[in-house]
Amino acid sequence: MFKTLIGSTALAAVMAIGAFGGVSSAQADITIAVAGPMTGELAAFGEQLKRGAEKAVADINAKGGVNGEQLKLEIGDDQCDPKQAVQVANDLVKKGVAFVAGHFCSGSSIPASAVYAEEGIVQITPASTNPAFTEDMAAKGVTTVFRTCGRDDAQGIFAGPWLAKTYTGKNVAILDDKSAYGQGLANETAKNFESSGGKIAVRDTYTAKEKDFSALISKLKDAKIDAVYIGGYHNDVGLMVRQAREQGLEAAFISADALNTAEFWSISGPAGEGLRYSDGASAVNLDSAKDVVAAFRADNYEPEGYTLNSYAAIQAWAAAATKAGSTDGAKVAEALRSGPIPTAIGDLTWDAKGDLTKVNYAWYVYHDGKAVQEPLN
Repeated sequence: MFKTLIGSTALAAVMAIGAFGGVSSAQADITIAVAGPMTGELAAFGEQLKRGAEKAVADINAKGGVNGEQLKLEIGDDQCDPKQAVQVANDLVKKGVAFVAGHFCSGSSIPASAVYAEEGIVQITPASTNPAFTEDMAAKGVTTVFRTCGRDDAQGIFAGPWLAKTYTGKNVAILDDKSAYGQGLANETAKNFESSGGKIAVRDTYTAKEKDFSALISKLKDAKIDAVYIGGYHNDVGLMVRQAREQGLEAAFISADALNTAEFWSISGPAGEGLRYSDGASAVNLDSAKDVVAAFRADNYEPEGYTLNSYAAIQAWAAAATKAGSTDGAKVAEALRSGPIPTAIGDLTWDAKGDLTKVNYAWYVYHDGKAVQEPLN
């Protein structure tokens, strides 16, 4: 009887261990995360990152997951605030994430990257364009930071000479919102504008989330500005353009990738007609994105902005983790750099710093509420 009890107890213990994964063949989970402004002024972009991440995780899990394990997605909300970004990063580390797709704002991605780097966690931002994000980490010997977007200096090389050529002999103003993203972008564009022969008539800043741009608009009118280049986010630019038109400033407005959301027009209204912004060439019509885009549209969601960049970030990490046979950050980073990785936004390759080796930029122009990409040169 005693032996029988021992046997029964041992069997129960083995079964219990199996039930909790100790010796079971049941699948475990790999926790990854997407982080960005899920609430607040820039929540439209957080929604893009979240949608892309959720779809990527669902598609990867449907195909068997990563190395036989299913992915579990955590969502971090930093509201594009640097302090909150650090808190989000620490929270995600505590949850044992193996990878983070994020953040959105450069001012959030940069401080958060220090937290992830210390833990050896791969971070791929779908949207942060400030060069310091990769440059600073590379200078410290960190190899686990990447982007699925371009950099401000590359975008400045695209926009600055265009401004100089298009507005030769005209009065051009360059503004920024003092953020890591806006200031970095404006500085790079200004540098390339001037090196191409342009002369800046007004170089100024404004405060993000400002509600009244009257003083700045009056300054631009007094300087007889013909074109205004803005490094900043869609909410401020939309309001500024609307107020400018109301106050009789007819200058052309030009900006960059943070205008890539339909929410811009909901703020600017018809005043946004003709506004031009630069961004990477859209992937929605690529063969590599066809099935993903069709699935989004079947769910009544248009994958605008950084949706596909977010999808591709998780797609690339999963492919690298599979190739490495591990979720170890150093091994995954090495696999990411080992050759082209097919994604929804094309075959991606990264340099030693974690920057994409090639980004094709295009101009987008708002017309009747929609941003239309101009043909590539």
